[in-house]
Amino acid sequence: MVDTISFGVLKWHHITNPTVDDLDYLRENFHFHPLDIEDCSSFVQRPKIDVYDDYFFLVLHFPLMDKRTNMIKTEETKIFWGKDFLITVGNSHYVVQDLFNLTKLNPQEFENEKLSGTSDAILYHVLYRMMKETFLLIERLGNEIDLISRDLFSRKTEKIIKQISLFRKNIIHVNTIFRPQLRLFHKFESGEVKGFAEDMEDYWGNILDFYQKMWDMIEDYGELVIGLNRTFDSLQANKTNEIMRVLTIISTIVLPLTFITGLYGMNVYLPMAEHPAAFWMLLGACFLIVFALLFLFRHKRWM
Repeated sequence: MVDTISFGVLKWHHITNPTVDDLDYLRENFHFHPLDIEDCSSFVQRPKIDVYDDYFFLVLHFPLMDKRTNMIKTEETKIFWGKDFLITVGNSHYVVQDLFNLTKLNPQEFENEKLSGTSDAILYHVLYRMMKETFLLIERLGNEIDLISRDLFSRKTEKIIKQISLFRKNIIHVNTIFRPQLRLFHKFESGEVKGFAEDMEDYWGNILDFYQKMWDMIEDYGELVIGLNRTFDSLQANKTNEIMRVLTIISTIVLPLTFITGLYGMNVYLPMAEHPAAFWMLLGACFLIVFALLFLFRHKRWM
């Protein structure tokens, strides 16, 4: 179903789940390239901007947190952008749907002294709202890495492993979303994609700055999680070494005791075996060996 908001000549069309009839509507009412319309029926496209004489076709990806799994998923937004129209297609990022519904209730939402009455104004607001929502998601990732840092020195080893693994997956996913689109947004600021309104460079530059800031944050978080992973590995190795050190001390103490008790447990004659105080003498010798070894380990600072 094609839903429309009119701003005089300018129109914003939104198609949530494009059907065959919706695609036919686009073919019959607009001179779009057949491949672009075909892309609207596909769920997975690479981020791109196709430039034509009288319109642009954009495919943009933005991250969205799946609340059920706490994993990042990709939301795809397809946009036809012409001089007097903007068409958002597909089950887009919920921000697009919310913004469309809000604007439908209050068309003055887009009233702007500089951009009023242009398709560039709608596109700018759509992109800016999506950037803001994405920025909040990236800040949430930053909060998660702070929690991991605090838990790092706790004994919740399995929990920390799961947290680091999930965070790395999310960072890698966001990285794969952001990297190819950075060049795409550079086309706006460089003037390669000029749009239809005058003096838009500053606005597109604002979008690029926002995007670049988020990209820098993602790279920083990626480096932080690598550092946390190395620190965690070092802590685990240190714990393992500590356990091995304790076990080695115990084994060193037990070894001579085992030898002595095993020796006197044999069915052969041994010195002082018939002595009435043989048991207590043997026990005293064992305690003496234990204290001597403990003193030696303490003196060597092995414990």
